[in-house]
Amino acid sequence: MYRDIRRARRAGRSKPDAVAVFLYERADVVSAACRELDRRLDGAIADALKRREVSTARGRVSTLYPAAGADRLLICGLGKAEAFDANALRLAATRLLRAADAAGVQRLEVSAAALADDIEPDAAGAAIGDGFAIARFDFNAFKGAAHSDDSSSAKAAELNVMLDDELAEGFDRALAVGQGQRTARELAATPPNVANPAYVVDRCRKLAREVGLRCTVIDAKKAEKLGMGGISAVGRAGSTPPALIALEWPGRSRSTSRSKNKKKTSQRMPSHPVMLVGKAVTFDTGGYSLKVGGSMQGMKYDKCGGMTVIGVMEAVARLKLDLPVVGLIPAVENMIDEQAYRVDDIIKLYNGVTVEVTNTDAEGRLILADALAYGTEHYQPRAVLDLATLTGGVVVALGSYCAGLWCNDDDLNRRLETASTAAGERLWRMPLWNEHRDQMKSTHADLTNSADREAHPIQGAAFLSYFVGDKAATEMPTLPWAHIDIAGVASVKGDADKSGLYGKGPTGFGVRLLTELLREW
Repeated sequence: MYRDIRRARRAGRSKPDAVAVFLYERADVVSAACRELDRRLDGAIADALKRREVSTARGRVSTLYPAAGADRLLICGLGKAEAFDANALRLAATRLLRAADAAGVQRLEVSAAALADDIEPDAAGAAIGDGFAIARFDFNAFKGAAHSDDSSSAKAAELNVMLDDELAEGFDRALAVGQGQRTARELAATPPNVANPAYVVDRCRKLAREVGLRCTVIDAKKAEKLGMGGISAVGRAGSTPPALIALEWPGRSRSTSRSKNKKKTSQRMPSHPVMLVGKAVTFDTGGYSLKVGGSMQGMKYDKCGGMTVIGVMEAVARLKLDLPVVGLIPAVENMIDEQAYRVDDIIKLYNGVTVEVTNTDAEGRLILADALAYGTEHYQPRAVLDLATLTGGVVVALGSYCAGLWCNDDDLNRRLETASTAAGERLWRMPLWNEHRDQMKSTHADLTNSADREAHPIQGAAFLSYFVGDKAATEMPTLPWAHIDIAGVASVKGDADKSGLYGKGPTGFGVRLLTELLREW
């Protein structure tokens, strides 16, 4: 797959290797918007639409070889015009990039003229860039001697994309966000014998230096001293000690700069940032509540919420947003040894709330609770959003079509809905009432970490609500807060991806969503 994708200027008489045009289904006649391009291609588009083998169904890409104008013409199907949405364009763009890569195309001209009346140019450029960034992910870092790619000689290292000027800003922005999504997916896919908590700490430090973030780490010793009982207990048996990582972006006007002598001068984090928190359990055995059968396979993806936060922070820095943002990533490994925490243990979390452990496989909420309580006290954020592969219950409730959303603030919910539509990453709002909080109460401690099976996907949100803000231990949080359970959408097993955008493996769900939310803030 291409190592780099960049936008290129149209170079006079220089002929592209391929021309791609996005068309609706049953577009038997070339639209007025595409006629100029069709004339330049000596009527190749019109001829293509007469061929029975050419399909403009959603996500279909047909390759033809016109006599003039380009070596290849790629007809990219959007499906029925009345059912068009930005994800149709993203899907067609992913299939287009894969076809271009297979053919070794280096210079690609893209036309979205046919849909000019149905989507704003900036959004169209962003959707095409999203599709290219999604398709470019190709995780082969751990392939060995048995791996071969017979077509590698035909592949091009770089793709130069020519497209209309009004699409350029959205396209470039999407590629920048796509770098963050790629980082999230690569980290998620990295196996647990490599990507342990120490590895995640190291990668965050390197990323911070690369893009201009500030990285601080609360190590296991300090976490215990601060009273982070959840992070300490869950991570105690891990192959490397647990940590709470903070990535800070102070906003463009205050961001890390370099003086004339090239020494870094970092500025103090301004008050009231937007705070993101992501669960990063680098591998989850379930602890002594051991996962059974084949349910342990794929548990390297239990770190996807945290990896999404890392990806968002990279995107925020690359876009140089003029908004202070902090990302907290509690990183642990949930393993078993003589030091591992047990069922019936009672632990105290950062804000003084005590928890009776009823299930060591409900560990994610324990580490998120410490991060939320610490973060809301330390940063005094204007809003909090957490992401986690938290419950199997949300997959039972919503499948892999969308993430579950719990939000206590209508304005924040509105912002999320708008960002969800723009980014093409779906959310569904679920209820959270005081009755759900009461369900989590314990006989011998303040709370249990897992109650009965009733309202199972809501239990995670109900538990976390005790840690969002200084009064959350005794009343429902008032600080704007959203909990996003990505258990059903963080990774794809086989052909389970309902959107068709992703192959088997991690999706980086939430990077586009949250970056769009922050960009529009």
